Parts: sequence; C-alpha cells; structure tokens
Amino acid sequence: MSATAIFTSLGETLGMTIISTFLSYLVGWPLGIILNVTSKNGLRPKKVLNLILGFFINVMRSIPCLLLIVILMPLTRLIFSTGSGHWYTMIIPLFFSSFAYVSRMVETSYNEVDGGVIEMARSLGASDYQIITKVMFKEALPSLLMGLAVSSISILGYTAFAYDLGAGGLIADAYEFYTHNTQNYASYPNVWIITLVIVVVVQLIQEGGLLLSKKLDKRRKAK
Repeated sequence: MSATAIFTSLGETLGMTIISTFLSYLVGWPLGIILNVTSKNGLRPKKVLNLILGFFINVMRSIPCLLLIVILMPLTRLIFSTGSGHWYTMIIPLFFSSFAYVSRMVETSYNEVDGGVIEMARSLGASDYQIITKVMFKEALPSLLMGLAVSSISILGYTAFAYDLGAGGLIADAYEFYTHNTQNYASYPNVWIITLVIVVVVQLIQEGGLLLSKKLDKRRKAK
C-alpha cells in the first residue's frame, strides 16, 4: 500500500469523522440541553417532554450502526444519488448512529454544573437563555470538550462499517487487505502501518481534548 493510498484513506476517514461529528453535535447539542433543562431538577422541568425525548434518544442509541446503514440506504441514495462506493455515503448512517449518543454526553456535561452557580445567576436577574448560553455553557465547557473528543473517537471507530458500503477509509482498507491475505496478512506492513496511523490520530484527538479541558477547567485550577 503506497503512501499516497494511505493519505487518501486517511483523508476519507477524517472526512467521515469530522463531518459526521459536526452534524451529530448540530442536532445532539440542543437535544442534550433540552434534556437537561426539562429534567426534574432542570431550569424548566417538563416531565412529559423529557420522557418522550428521552425515549426517542434511547431508541436511536439502541440501533446498531450496521443496521442503520441498511435502514437508511434509501435516504442515502436520495441525498447522494448513490448508496455506496464513496466515503461520503457513510455520513448519513454515522450521523444517525451518533447524534443520540452526543445528546446524552451533552446532557451529562450540563448536569455537572454546580446548582449554586445557577442560583446565583438567577438571583442577579439572568434569564433562562442567559443562564444556558453564558453560565452553564462556560461551566460545562471542559466536560463538553472531553465529550467531543470521546464522541469523535467513537465515530472514527464506526467508520469501520464503511467496508460494507465499499466507502473506503483506513479501517475498511485494513480489513479488505486482510480478506485478500488471510493466511499471511501479518507478514505485510500494510495492516501495521494503518494501525499505527489510526492510533496516532486517536491519540491526537484524545490528548487534544484533555489538554483543552484541563486548560479551561477553573475548578482544577482552584484546587
């Protein structure tokens, strides 16, 4: 496997991961905030809405990515005029398999905000919108960044299913190489190089998220 092929596959993997993560947060972030705000101890508790939204989120989290690829094939074909063969055909199933997970990550991050900080903002006359966008967001940011790193790594792992669509990417290429060299695949450098590249990418995402989280975590600095 040439260096050009590896860089091409890396680009496909990053393309699937970055775009799908962005779309997942575009939908999952506001859903996570709604889950937090409408919860029992939220700013505006709404039991029915919270139960319905929570049920929907749990159902979406329960459907495996591979099954979503099959279910969403008509939608993928409608949007891209093809259901397979290109890396971008994975964006739709990756998005649907991830936005619910992201919403729970965001909800958890906002749940970690100290209630005392929220009450202080309320006593100063801050509106719910101001509390959510300025107070809670600022306090939850370190946790949100860690959640972003974890979500990105999870979505990168899901790109392995690109093999089933012939959509390319590093993990799919590694498995395809294995299927053609099942007896002696370990004696070739291909799989090991791909593995090394994936490990480096994952470590960069993980350490980058951790570094930013620590830098912005005022609670850690105060100790």
